[in-house]
Amino acid sequence: MSEITTERTTAEAPQTGQRDDTQNPGKRKLLLTLLGAAIVLSAAAYGAYWYTSARFYQSTDDAYVSGNLVQLTPQVSGTVIAVNADDTQVVKQGDPVVILDNADAKVALSNAEATLGQTVRQVSGLYVNNDFYAATVAQREADLSRANDDLKRRQAVADTGAVSGEDIAHARETVNAAQAALDAARQQAEANHALTDRTTIEQHPNVQAAASKVRDAYLSYARNTLPAPVTGYVARRSVQVGQRVGPGTPLMAIVPLNGVWVDANFKEVQLKHMRIGQPVELTADAYGSKVKYHGRVVGFSAGTGAAFAVLPAQNATGNWIKVVQRLPARIQLDQNELNAHPLRIGLSMDVEVDTHDETGTQLAAAVNTSYRTDVFAQYGAQADAEIASIIAQNMPANRTVAATTAARDKTKHSAG
Repeated sequence: MSEITTERTTAEAPQTGQRDDTQNPGKRKLLLTLLGAAIVLSAAAYGAYWYTSARFYQSTDDAYVSGNLVQLTPQVSGTVIAVNADDTQVVKQGDPVVILDNADAKVALSNAEATLGQTVRQVSGLYVNNDFYAATVAQREADLSRANDDLKRRQAVADTGAVSGEDIAHARETVNAAQAALDAARQQAEANHALTDRTTIEQHPNVQAAASKVRDAYLSYARNTLPAPVTGYVARRSVQVGQRVGPGTPLMAIVPLNGVWVDANFKEVQLKHMRIGQPVELTADAYGSKVKYHGRVVGFSAGTGAAFAVLPAQNATGNWIKVVQRLPARIQLDQNELNAHPLRIGLSMDVEVDTHDETGTQLAAAVNTSYRTDVFAQYGAQADAEIASIIAQNMPANRTVAATTAARDKTKHSAG
């Protein structure tokens, strides 16, 4: 019985293997068919997504925050006696950040002011001399008239013998002398008028030359105080108290973080549909993907990064290999979002540009940006007010009130 059982089992075994072999190929075929269908559907879905949406977006993670680094440099030589700000601190526009020793400049300013006052008094004397020479001319005219009358009286009675010929000759000489004195007085008056005509004391060339020296000395004195050109954060401070500095020496940089932008480097194959004015969505690694920034493309660089490198690539060789170049695009950020989540220069950004709207251009449509500061303009206004005050103090008494009023009006106009 055991032998019969063993043979039956052995005989049945090949039949079971044959059934498994006939069933497995069907399953594999079904699985492969489903897998292929899934791949086709995925490809079709991605193709539809790309055609309807994805192809209108260009993205890059090669983007960084950029901004202005406003250098604080002296305009005159001097020794630093005070530094009122340090790295990471905020300074406001016009705050005195660095102060230089102004002792020598103050002495030079005092000398220039004294010279201006003396010049005003000398020029005022020229205008007073106009009246003096006019009175002299009138006196000489009276002397000539009297001498002519004496000569005529003597000539009228010369025939009667009452007057000698010698008296008539003396009278004639007196007339000639009076005429010569009158001519000399008139020439002196004309010479003085040549120094004063068609100008005033304030506008006289001598006064203006002395005033220019005061203005130069005042600017040298005022420039010993270095104000912050803009409001921002102090960075790269290198100046130290006691240091001797000269014009143009970098002392520190001030970074206005309220005006930063993003430089995004796109591959040249991504630029076909990119235009100025297209909307941009950005994220910063510093805040994560939850914080979104929005902005617009405001311009493209005039050359690739390789073209502006210190050592531009030279491809005139036989073993040249093409490398995809990147072109920087400048992106302006929304100011409200920037105020809510400030950015620092150099931070990395992820940038995605929506290229649906291609009505803009890549060149010649960017809006020019102007940067300026008015903190140094006050020096000129203060110098003009100082000059007007000195002129008013040294004017003749009858001109002081008018000059003081003019100086006050000029100061108000400069301040306004």
